[in-house]
Amino acid sequence: MTTAVRLTADKDTGVAVVTLDRPERLNAIDLAMRDELRECWRQLRFDDSVRAVVLTGAGERAFSTGLDRDADVPQPNSPYMADDPLLHVGPKSNDLWKPVIAAVRGMACGGAFYLLGESDFLTADTTASFFDPHTTYGMVSAYESVLMAQRMPYGEAARMMLMGTAERIGARRAYDIGLVSELTEPGGALAAAVACATVLAGYPVEGVQGTVRALWAVKEAARAQAYAQAPHLISLGNLPAERQAELFAARKSDGHRTR
Repeated sequence: MTTAVRLTADKDTGVAVVTLDRPERLNAIDLAMRDELRECWRQLRFDDSVRAVVLTGAGERAFSTGLDRDADVPQPNSPYMADDPLLHVGPKSNDLWKPVIAAVRGMACGGAFYLLGESDFLTADTTASFFDPHTTYGMVSAYESVLMAQRMPYGEAARMMLMGTAERIGARRAYDIGLVSELTEPGGALAAAVACATVLAGYPVEGVQGTVRALWAVKEAARAQAYAQAPHLISLGNLPAERQAELFAARKSDGHRTR
């Protein structure tokens, strides 16, 4: 059976690498991949030989472009019960409190922020770029905006989420504003993340995991309150699916600037 998520672990270093492996789809997350990711995080909870995790994407073009637009996600007819397929796709949402470092190469956008927002810190190479297409296609960026507003200065998060596909935050800008903690030459982000993870895996487990849990607790209450607003904001603010599809079909591949 073909899998969309690769999990490899080095028992000597205690580091596991989780790879989004749909490069032909820019590592977009369909429902099968979503389920594999959730199972992966749960599996890592019980593997005591793994003490730190690196998350990355296959190929050179993208870390992930978020939810696969071909995924069929039925919605209840209520502004209070919008179903978000990626809401529980990240490590923290699956109760994994081992440190997770994301290594970004190429594009990271939209639903990719569920994964980046639940990683503890990011490395990236100079090909990395970050943007959120929601507003361009008539959609409310709710959960993604909450996560990114907790990772970067508010004004930068607001500009990225509101400007849609018109702008991308380049790797250097992402590093300057603190979204990315280490910037490497092309192809070097994964090695940089693994090097950090190896250090963390060598420390006493209890202290590391307790620190991960404490850091997440800093923003947990605010995130929960903001998430409570998201379902009806999405239901009330999103254009009908047919209109979204029309806007997506009319997109231009070269109509953005990179800051």
